[in-house]
Amino acid sequence: MPAPWGRRAVGGVLGMLSAPVGAGYLAVAGLLLGPLAPWPGVGPRARRALYGGAARLAGVERARRAVWFGDRFPERYRAGERELLRYLARRTGAGLVAGLVLGLIGFGLVLAVLLAAGVLRGTLSLADLLGQVLLGGVLLFLAVQGLASLAELDARLARDCFGPSEAELLRHRIAELADSRAAVLHAVDAERRRIERDLHDGVQQRLVALRLLLGRARRGGDPQRTDELLRQAHREAAEVLTELREVAWRVYPSALDTLGLDEALAGLAERCPVPLRVRCSAAGQLPGPVLTAAYFVVSECVTNAAKHSAAGRVEVAVERNAARLTVRVEDDGRGGADPAGGGLSGLRGRVAALDGTLTVHSPAGGPTVVTAELPCG
Repeated sequence: MPAPWGRRAVGGVLGMLSAPVGAGYLAVAGLLLGPLAPWPGVGPRARRALYGGAARLAGVERARRAVWFGDRFPERYRAGERELLRYLARRTGAGLVAGLVLGLIGFGLVLAVLLAAGVLRGTLSLADLLGQVLLGGVLLFLAVQGLASLAELDARLARDCFGPSEAELLRHRIAELADSRAAVLHAVDAERRRIERDLHDGVQQRLVALRLLLGRARRGGDPQRTDELLRQAHREAAEVLTELREVAWRVYPSALDTLGLDEALAGLAERCPVPLRVRCSAAGQLPGPVLTAAYFVVSECVTNAAKHSAAGRVEVAVERNAARLTVRVEDDGRGGADPAGGGLSGLRGRVAALDGTLTVHSPAGGPTVVTAELPCG
């Protein structure tokens, strides 16, 4: 929401007052430190001093825009050293020109007072009065338009220096949405292939074995042999049920809907082949997509730790801070996890679809730390 015009006017006047300071700094620092910049010995210190002063002045201008104009710039965005000097030079020039225009408006007001005094004294004819009013009105209009253009230039320079423009942000957002959509589609396809593989290589093979055992038991003539085959079939049926439950949990754990994230992760810890310690402090109601994404981040990371990293333990921490849920999974395995791998890239796509972020830190030798931040407000 834009600031009131009176507040913006004060901010504009302060910008005009700061312009001579910037001009003086560029002139003095450029003369004193500029010739020293190419020298190997003192050059780096001279450049640091030059850019450091420019950064402080730019910080003042950034604060002016934030306080008096209500501008909000990205916190993580930092302009380069040359961009700061370029911004300071261009903004200083715009501020000096704006001050000159404002001074001309003030001079015009003084002339208007003198004109009014001449009319009262009767020393000014009607034709002269009309000519002066017409000329003064045109000049006032041009001066006001010039101030408006300089104010817009000041805002555009600030956006270019302290953060991406609206068009750049929009293009970046569109690219992010397209990438996340493609990643989600890829993750869904990969999940479907994994489920099909689990059913084909696991459950289906066990069902075939169960059918063979029952067929042999039905055709057998020895009661003792038939009893042994039925016991094997019973064990096979129990293992099929266990594997079906595992596949169902990997597809979607029903405990998320009935018991919440804490209990779902506790069930994951019970089935995990590696010692898994879970610390969950996600108080309050969480959106369903966030619960699902958080669970699958933990599930995929735990599966990778058990299968690929030879981990001896895994620690999971889930915390909610205001409107953001943070999921951190750490294992003591060999490290070297590939962030572009199938599992982690699928997780990144799932998290990105919710406007979240996923970071992977896995140096050779470990430990591997995967952190997901999910907005839940």
